[in-house]
Amino acid sequence: MKKRYDIKILGQELAVLSDAEDEQVANVVQFVNDKMQDIVQSGDGLRTVDVAILAALNITEDFLKLKGVNKDLCEQLTRRSEKLIQLIENAS
Repeated sequence: MKKRYDIKILGQELAVLSDAEDEQVANVVQFVNDKMQDIVQSGDGLRTVDVAILAALNITEDFLKLKGVNKDLCEQLTRRSEKLIQLIENAS
């Protein structure tokens, strides 16, 4: 069941609905705020919308890198599992 959360991102108040636990929502809000704050500190006079777009791009880049790492690890695990199954079958 979705719950309403009143959050603040870079000083902007928003109401959002989420199935996530309170702690998870708080972690997401903190993460986004941290990313946006990093951009604000490194940029000079950026508009809020520009900061939001840059943060979205940075977060997406990180996500896609991690998604690739996850895919590689899953493929390695599958190959190792197949080898173990083959060794077990050959030992029987």
